[in-house]
Amino acid sequence: MDAHEVNRFRAKLALYVADVFASVPRKDQRAKGDCYLRGLMLDGRRKSIQAMASRLPDGNEQNLQQFVNQSTWDPVPVQRRICERMLPLINPMAWVIDDVSVPKDGRMSVAVAPQYCGALGKRANCQVAVSVHAASDTASCPLQWRLFLPKEWAADTERRALARVPPEVTHREKWRLALDMLDTLAGWGMTPPVVVADAAYGTNAHLRAGLAERGIDYVLAVRADVTAHPFDAKPV
Repeated sequence: MDAHEVNRFRAKLALYVADVFASVPRKDQRAKGDCYLRGLMLDGRRKSIQAMASRLPDGNEQNLQQFVNQSTWDPVPVQRRICERMLPLINPMAWVIDDVSVPKDGRMSVAVAPQYCGALGKRANCQVAVSVHAASDTASCPLQWRLFLPKEWAADTERRALARVPPEVTHREKWRLALDMLDTLAGWGMTPPVVVADAAYGTNAHLRAGLAERGIDYVLAVRADVTAHPFDAKPV
């Protein structure tokens, strides 16, 4: 990439930031958003705030940490605007419900617990989020994601306080989080062509019923030991 291409990319990124962060009220917050996005897009495997700040000419670890963890800007309009921009570009064949897991040491990071970690393919100490992605053969984009709060966190007042978990955030099953996100997207006028998921979600009858109640077509994997019968079948 030559200097001309770099400058053109920066100009496009500036327009993108101005658009998706237009709802953020303060200019300094929008500038931090610009800096954070550049950090995510630059070379470098580690995308922690500390690592990104060290690679950015205008990177300030404290400012970025405050923007992500402490600033009072509302992320929902930003998420909605990203969806509005990305859906026409991706033209998705399906929306994918899945877990996103992050292995973690210790026990004080919000929602961390021993649980199945897809990133490692085994049970491990990690954080897990439920996500809805728009996907095509050539691209994908997260439309919504919600951090899964394990039961052990729900009543642990000490850890909740230290991790600053809002009082209204409680344990909620993953299938409920998935339906919550689909409802949020529907409220924005966005509906899936079809929903797909692996057996970890597809085996759950509550999720299948929720999709059917919402008139959403789906193709879901189920475990091999799941039985099926006609709707009008009666026990004998």
